Amino acid sequence: MWKWEAEGQAKAVVVIIHSAFEHHRWYAWLIEKLRVEGHHVVMGDLPGHGEDSKYSRVHDESINKYLVYIKHLMQNAVAYELPVFVIGQGLGGTLAIEFLKKKSIECAGLILTSPWLHLKKNTNLLTNAITSLGTIASSKKISLEFDKKMLTGNMEGYNEINDSIPYHSNVTVRWYKDVQQLTKNITAEQESHLTLPILLMTAKQDKITDPLAAKKWLMNQGTSEMQYKEWTNSHHNLFHDNEREEVFIYKRDFINNVIRSLGYIVN
Repeated sequence: MWKWEAEGQAKAVVVIIHSAFEHHRWYAWLIEKLRVEGHHVVMGDLPGHGEDSKYSRVHDESINKYLVYIKHLMQNAVAYELPVFVIGQGLGGTLAIEFLKKKSIECAGLILTSPWLHLKKNTNLLTNAITSLGTIASSKKISLEFDKKMLTGNMEGYNEINDSIPYHSNVTVRWYKDVQQLTKNITAEQESHLTLPILLMTAKQDKITDPLAAKKWLMNQGTSEMQYKEWTNSHHNLFHDNEREEVFIYKRDFINNVIRSLGYIVN
């Protein structure tokens, strides 16, 4: 886990949770933009990601292990005694939803970008294969066949994620089934809705997740403050794609509005 502190007086703390197969270095641009805006940033690599992924050729981490790590991030964020916001990208957004439903740690607002609430790519093929394999094949390796070109169509953003740490979407059957069950539980539940302010942003060109599933989930939440924005020219990872400057401004305004509603003065 790492912390990047704003220069001078900070007005909030932002916890960033990256998606599956990514790591924190991809978010250098976003971290610096947040610091300039007067936010402390807390982020790390999910278990099995980042440097850890150099020594593992398949992801088999449990959902609970991810959630325990997010709890660690949040505990460090609330220690600043400032409003805390969570940004969850992809699977990180899904994990953020699950964590905030079950934990009592105070959070001022949730920002979701392309959350995994219904996977498009290979969903039917893999689901049918897994059903036929049964439980005895839980350690079998499969590939989701994601690649970096599915994440962004912007060359600058692509160069930022094209680094020395291996990017692979090899997972065990158990990992995939657990993630599928998590998304199913979140989208099917009629109770335990989130009541905090939520900003949900999706990408029209997303080849990984279905924006409509995310929008439907948002409409079923119990919050009185929600915003939804679909970015027409963007791919799955909004913070590395064509409209990221506008995406950041949208996110910045959301945070500032929530901070104002809490009684803080925003310059």
